[in-house]
Amino acid sequence: MPVMEWKKDGTVAIVTMTNGENRHNPDFLAAILQTMDEIEKDSAVTAMVLTSGDPKNWSLGIDLAWIMGVAAQQDFPAIKTFMYDLNRMFTRILLFPMPVIAAINGHTFGDGSIMAAACDFRFMKADRGFFCMPEVDINIPLLPAMQAMLQKIMPAHKFIELVLTGKRAGAAELAAANIIVKACADNDELQKEALAFARTFTKQRPIFAEMKRRMNKHILELMEKEDVVYIESGQLMM
Repeated sequence: MPVMEWKKDGTVAIVTMTNGENRHNPDFLAAILQTMDEIEKDSAVTAMVLTSGDPKNWSLGIDLAWIMGVAAQQDFPAIKTFMYDLNRMFTRILLFPMPVIAAINGHTFGDGSIMAAACDFRFMKADRGFFCMPEVDINIPLLPAMQAMLQKIMPAHKFIELVLTGKRAGAAELAAANIIVKACADNDELQKEALAFARTFTKQRPIFAEMKRRMNKHILELMEKEDVVYIESGQLMM
């Protein structure tokens, strides 16, 4: 079963994650990178919406069962490769030459929240779902670039609150902090609002790509200069 699928609605590419909790593992990363390659090849597409086919979850982040299984086998090269591929996914989103809009229709935890932060805009339904960074409770410190992606979408005090408490925040709270564009009443409204917003974009790809490259330059530098130190040394958990 594919972990994601996409279709066109006019000039908008709608990408639907289709693997339940939509946890990040090698299959997920390969699928989203391939999907974004396909979308970029279609010159008629001017925006991308990323949503989930699961009514409960948008993305619960890293597939802990997979990574713990690999760690138990002491296959540390596989973990390194995965972490670098994770940053490849974030880089692809950060530099994608068109707007990437997260339509968050369920829980988004940990690395799922970081993926949402990498997107250019976020909408979220208010009737179900929390945004949460639980790493402080499971002894996994964030990599420097992960912190920077979160910091780019929220005020400093909110970043400190969410990261150091591990609290769950709903759509209304996120909207009040301007982390999301809008808290939508339910999934129907969410999908309509995200799609309508996506349709407003008719920017040329070269200028959009250059704007994003300059805006996100500091995050890419952190991946290249600081994340690599933690990944190579294996300092990924406490």
